[in-house]
Amino acid sequence: MKYAMLFPGQGSQSVGMLGGHADAVIAQTFEEASAVLGWDLAGLVRAGPVEELNRTERTQPALLAADIAVWRLWLKQGLPRPSALAGHSLGEYAALVAAQSLDFGDALRLVELRGRLMQSAVPQGTGGMAAVIGLDDAQVDALCKACPVDGVLEPANFNSPGQVVVAGHAGPIDWVLDNAKAQGARMAVRVPMSVPSHCSLLRDAAEQLFETMAGIRFHDPVIPVAHNLDGRSGRTGDALRTALRDQLYRPVQWTRLVQNLVGEGISLFLECGPGKVLSGLSKRIVKDVPAVALEDGAGMDKARAALTGS
Repeated sequence: MKYAMLFPGQGSQSVGMLGGHADAVIAQTFEEASAVLGWDLAGLVRAGPVEELNRTERTQPALLAADIAVWRLWLKQGLPRPSALAGHSLGEYAALVAAQSLDFGDALRLVELRGRLMQSAVPQGTGGMAAVIGLDDAQVDALCKACPVDGVLEPANFNSPGQVVVAGHAGPIDWVLDNAKAQGARMAVRVPMSVPSHCSLLRDAAEQLFETMAGIRFHDPVIPVAHNLDGRSGRTGDALRTALRDQLYRPVQWTRLVQNLVGEGISLFLECGPGKVLSGLSKRIVKDVPAVALEDGAGMDKARAALTGS
């Protein structure tokens, strides 16, 4: 069976995440991340406070560490490695660590910087994101272009058919929340993100991040990594560095990515990290391909049974 490992991104964090795993590798990975970063990531994940965990510059390394902790635990199962890897937004960094393209310590420092640059690029309260439910991709694009309010408004995450997240300035986002239903959407809801990710407001932040990336070694991946930009694999280490820069200010093509993986023969998706966001999206994109979240021991057992038939 060809399976793909999917690494979740921002929004899947919670205080006490991965508490359903008893293996010491989880705590060890959080402690390793704490030592790399020079602050108590392990304590923040374990006990909060939630307001601190939800700060973008804290959330990103905490989630990266959580994703890699589950990946390390999965490797201990002694099962065949996945045929493909992918991560949603921030999760792409975890996918590159798992693919041995990027060192775990380098990735932690990069995503911490990524969070700081994102927040400074769009000050608190001046931007936002909203999920538009019930319109197709082209209709959401038209909705953004029809907005009469000055400011940036762009599709940011093509998450599944009928679920597209838009990002931009606060005024246009408020307009979407008030007017999307009148434009044919079933509903529109604010996404609890302080920074409007994957839109042109973050282009300068992406360039600043790229300057730091230039000094970091990116290896060719040992497992193919499907990228957010176009949903395709096959990039060299140097090309992956450039793609990570572009990913910050261009939309996540998650629907296309999942469809491409199924087209390449993937018949099982495993979500490698906290929560069940990506397994839920996968089931909406390709209803006949199973998806299992590895957020606790029961998920691990279910995934192992799916691969071994026992």
